[in-house]
Amino acid sequence: MRTFLVVTDESEEARAALRFAARRAVAVDGAVHILALVPQQNFSAFGAVQATIEQEARDRAEMLAHGVAGNLLAESGIMPTISVKIGNGQSILSEFLESHSEVAALILGAAKAGSPGPLVTHFSAHAGQLHCPLYIIPSDYDESEADH
Repeated sequence: MRTFLVVTDESEEARAALRFAARRAVAVDGAVHILALVPQQNFSAFGAVQATIEQEARDRAEMLAHGVAGNLLAESGIMPTISVKIGNGQSILSEFLESHSEVAALILGAAKAGSPGPLVTHFSAHAGQLHCPLYIIPSDYDESEADH
């Protein structure tokens, strides 16, 4: 089964990427995998405090991913797989792609203004090294207005 991997957060570009992935998955009878990334906390004076901060960030990311999954299910009928990982986004995503050969495409949302984002910048520079296509979806992408 073709799986479309989407990195999500609370941004508009992440929602646009998820809508794009869902439409592609429906078209090919595929699946969507949502990956929520939680940055590693650099606060290390007190291990228990750092662990609490990381757990709270993980809980927020899981709630976000489950909310996005519910919307995706309602809109497309696809129940996505959800993963939440803590650490450096580029490293986690690279390792995830290496260990999940079922991923047919990596779909990232690009910010409308300024830098497109660190993951888009990194993976677009290394797209030739990926085992799957990379789709970069702008935050204001509207499938209904796109020419196909």
